[in-house]
Amino acid sequence: MGLNSALAIAGRSLEVFTTGIEVAGNNISNANTPGYIRERLYLNPSQGTKQGALVVGGGVLVDGIRQEIDKYLETRIHTSSSDFYGSQQREDIYKQLEATVNELSDGDLSTGLNDFLGKIQDFANQPEVSAVAQLAVQQGVEFAREISEMRARINDQRSSLGVKVTDLVNEANVLIDRIGELNKKITETEAGGLLHSDAGGLRTERYNAMNRLAEIVPIRAVERETGYFDIFVGPDHLVLQGEVQHLETEVSVDREAQVLNVKVEGSISNLPGTSGELNGVIDGRDQILGGFIDELDTYTQNIIFEFNKIHASGQGTEGFDTVTGTYSVEDTAASLDDAGLAFAPEHGSFEVIIENKLTGARETTTIQIDLDGINPGPNTSLDSLRADLDAISNVTATLTPDRRLELSAGENYEIYFANDDSGTLAALGINTFFTGSGSSDIGVNQTVLNDTSKFAVTQGGGSGDGSNALKLAKFIENPVEGLGGVNLNDYYDGMISELAQNSASETAVRQGFESFRNSLLTQKQQFSGVSLDEEAIKVMELQRSYQMAARFIGVIDELLSTLVSL
Repeated sequence: MGLNSALAIAGRSLEVFTTGIEVAGNNISNANTPGYIRERLYLNPSQGTKQGALVVGGGVLVDGIRQEIDKYLETRIHTSSSDFYGSQQREDIYKQLEATVNELSDGDLSTGLNDFLGKIQDFANQPEVSAVAQLAVQQGVEFAREISEMRARINDQRSSLGVKVTDLVNEANVLIDRIGELNKKITETEAGGLLHSDAGGLRTERYNAMNRLAEIVPIRAVERETGYFDIFVGPDHLVLQGEVQHLETEVSVDREAQVLNVKVEGSISNLPGTSGELNGVIDGRDQILGGFIDELDTYTQNIIFEFNKIHASGQGTEGFDTVTGTYSVEDTAASLDDAGLAFAPEHGSFEVIIENKLTGARETTTIQIDLDGINPGPNTSLDSLRADLDAISNVTATLTPDRRLELSAGENYEIYFANDDSGTLAALGINTFFTGSGSSDIGVNQTVLNDTSKFAVTQGGGSGDGSNALKLAKFIENPVEGLGGVNLNDYYDGMISELAQNSASETAVRQGFESFRNSLLTQKQQFSGVSLDEEAIKVMELQRSYQMAARFIGVIDELLSTLVSL
């Protein structure tokens, strides 16, 4: 090897060591840059040349500058981030719901119900005192208001999550566009595989964008040989070669609240799974909040119907001149249990009592409700029931334009009801206390509000009889067939207990996901992060190498000078 070849080797060495110092300096300057991926200078020995019987090395060549990244680890981080952020959103929603329910405080539903039943107990002890009746009615109004306000707060909470859904969709779409742009820039920068070098800054930005996108939606990232990353959500693609597809929202109504659902542009189905911040919000909105609404509705529906069934079989201190049902049917000719009522009556009967206000004489008529499908003839419909009631002396039965039953007593007569084992009166809203069919519309019958003498305190035992009020005061202790034999008290306790358990369980799940994700991020930091100590040592090594290469050039210069002087 001649001196000129040795000089070329030394010159290339200076360039290599200078490049190495630049790479190390870049790493050091980005040591605190979030998401920065450490770069490394890759070197290979140059192909040697044959000189006689010897093969002499040709020095060093730069093979490229590439990022130090474990792509399999990145995939695991994407998955763990989606799991963590989805669980975190569900945990937050559980905490908000617990605050809304506000159980164990003075404003919880169980306290409101107990206060209401306590006032009914007082009324049962003093059935002739109208002021006590008024307090019981007002406490019922307060209890109904507490239920409907809780439902309204949960509805508001569900609707307000639409803002978060919109913000996350907008952020995701910005990230999708940016990943598509970076794909093109990286491919152009790395075109031809020049020195096999990565476009480090651009790739870091793209990895950061993908990591944030994985926090929002559960993505699957596939890198192509061209340097492109294709991004998928379930079977749909968000980024595919040069094409991008955005997320889009769709308005729908669920459980009386307007909500936003999300799908990939052009897809017919919503986002899959429950992972990711976006899915966590939607899952919490529909399953956690929506599920609690379903339970609250079940609880409220059974309160309304079970209370009304007892109330409808009792009597107030005064009868009705006119009484109109609060529930309408869809088809007056259909069987009552298939007529579109909020509450379905059963096969049985009830009694209509007509009292002469002048003489006090009473006449009782039993009305049969045929709903077993066994007895001859059609089942009882509202039309046939109206006809049966209209046939009672001194009673006029009609249907309102909106298909509700209305009964009117003849002059100097009053109507009372008793012994309804079919639930028909409660299902039609005749002689009832509560109105509505669920937590969103529960209220107190305006008839009772206007006249507390219609509060069914008695079972016909005369002055001082509070027997029906006593049954009302204890109705939550009765097993409810629709709840699988559980009473309303136990059902509500189960609701609150389940909420607390699920919230605690979600917290534990979130903590597990967070711990796993942090361990993966720690591994990434160890593999891809910048160690200032290591970089400082590298700079010192490169500095010494540079000094030796420069000294080598000086030696060659001296040798060349010697040759020239000969």
